[in-house]
Amino acid sequence: MRQFVYFSKTAVTSGNALSEGNLMKAGRMDIAIHTIIAGFFLSHDLRKDTKMHLVFYGMPDPPKHIEIQVKPELDISKKDVANLIRKILYKYREGEKREVLPGCFVEKKSFLKVIEELIDEGNEVYILDKKGEDIREAKISKDCVFVLGDHEGLPPKEFKRLKKMVNSVSVGPKMYFASQVVSVVNNELDRRGI
Repeated sequence: MRQFVYFSKTAVTSGNALSEGNLMKAGRMDIAIHTIIAGFFLSHDLRKDTKMHLVFYGMPDPPKHIEIQVKPELDISKKDVANLIRKILYKYREGEKREVLPGCFVEKKSFLKVIEELIDEGNEVYILDKKGEDIREAKISKDCVFVLGDHEGLPPKEFKRLKKMVNSVSVGPKMYFASQVVSVVNNELDRRGI
């Protein structure tokens, strides 16, 4: 199973804040949506071998951890990803990890706690870093997790800590959009049959 952890310092953490319609004003939720689309959608198909973790630190109730994996019963379309996230955030209940829709969970959990739990589950975690090892040369485990941030990147303190805990990989010499990074990683894993 391939997994992605997407961090956003500004993405809103309530369904009400997202329902106003302006995705840029909702803490650049547009970036999260494009990243989800790049993570799951193929031409005429959906990836069922992928799990996305979204960690939002925006207002009004941070942090929120959303976990999404495509299941046959999940009705998902590229045009309605914002509504999917809104529904998930609306259904949050304090003190529990709640399955809101098939394969879609929400809970209050910090970014580092999400990473630590993924490591404890036996996953090999890779942080996306321009200075990391070229992904084309890196040894990638079958149970892999790739960590990336929004337009502001990962928090500097957590980034330094993570670089000591996990492997750093790069998708190339230029800075790409988060969604483009997910597409490049997916392509590399597809080519390797991971």
